[in-house]
Amino acid sequence: MEIEFDFRREKSSLFDEILRPVARVTLSHKNIVIPQVFYVDSGADITLIPRSIGELLLLESPNTQEIVDIKGIGEKGIPMVLRKVKLLIGSFITDIRLGWSLIEDVPLLLGREDFFNHFDVIFAKNKKTVFKI
Repeated sequence: MEIEFDFRREKSSLFDEILRPVARVTLSHKNIVIPQVFYVDSGADITLIPRSIGELLLLESPNTQEIVDIKGIGEKGIPMVLRKVKLLIGSFITDIRLGWSLIEDVPLLLGREDFFNHFDVIFAKNKKTVFKI
């Protein structure tokens, strides 16, 4: 099975416009289903969602012992907690752990853990992302 998504053209402060790899996925938890477009990020350890998406999914409120800071580019950490949800891409469904950011200003990232291990992920000539099972 192959699932393909065209790169999305976006404005860039460096290049005027740039093509970015995205995928349409659906998250579900407690009978709540939320379709979203995520950046496909092979450099991200884990899938990441902003606070509002976790609230819409009715994820369990974090206790202070669960909160960890993750870092990407730069030194500023993002407070988040791990949660489990179902993820649907094409007709493929799996359970994943994701990082639920406790702040809003983070992009939707489709990261490696619990997801990339199901596929060969191909970034084809800066035009499309292909997920092969």
